[in-house]
Amino acid sequence: MKKEAIITLPNPHLRAKSQRIHVIADDTRTLSQDMISASLDWEDSRPHEISAALAAAQIDNLSRVVIVRSDFDHKDNREFVTLINPEIVKFEGQKIADYEGCLSVNGYYGKVERYSKIRVKALDLDGREVRFKAEGFLARVIQHEIDHTNGIVFVDHIRDQHDAFYRLDEKGELQPLNYEKDVEHSILWD
Repeated sequence: MKKEAIITLPNPHLRAKSQRIHVIADDTRTLSQDMISASLDWEDSRPHEISAALAAAQIDNLSRVVIVRSDFDHKDNREFVTLINPEIVKFEGQKIADYEGCLSVNGYYGKVERYSKIRVKALDLDGREVRFKAEGFLARVIQHEIDHTNGIVFVDHIRDQHDAFYRLDEKGELQPLNYEKDVEHSILWD
C-alpha cells in the first residue's frame, strides 16, 4: 500500500470513532500489513522524519488497530508491533509537553501535553491479550494513536495555543509558525 492511502485533514473520517474488532481473521492481518506498507512508503519519501506509528483510521479503515514501530532510534529497523483494541488502563507519571507530528496532518508539528507513563492492554495478531507499561516517547506515541481510534487528532489538544505550531525546514529542524498567518485553520479544524 502506498503513502497516498493515508488520509489527511480535513477528511472527516479522521474525526470518527473506530470500531472494536471482535474476531481476528485474515482481514485484520492484511490490514496490519497494509498499514505497515503505507507507513514505510510515507517515511521513504521524507528524509528527516520517521514513521513511529499509524492507526487504521489513517488509511480510512475505522477498526481499532494501531501499529507501533519496534525501534524509534534506527530508521533501518522497519519492524512494527500490531495492537488490536488498544486501551490505556492507567495514566501515571506527570503530564509533559513535547513535539508531535502526524502522517495525517501534513507538515504541522505541535507541542502536546501527554502523560509520561501509561499502562496499556490490547490484543496481538494471534488474539492473545498483551499488557505492558510504556513511558517516555513510546507512551506519547501510544496515547497519540489511541486518540486516533477515538476520532481525536493531535491538533485538537493545541487548538487555542497561539505559539504551539511548527514546521520542519529543509534541514529537518522545527521552526515556529505564526498562528494567524501560517496555520491553515480550515484544514485543521473545519
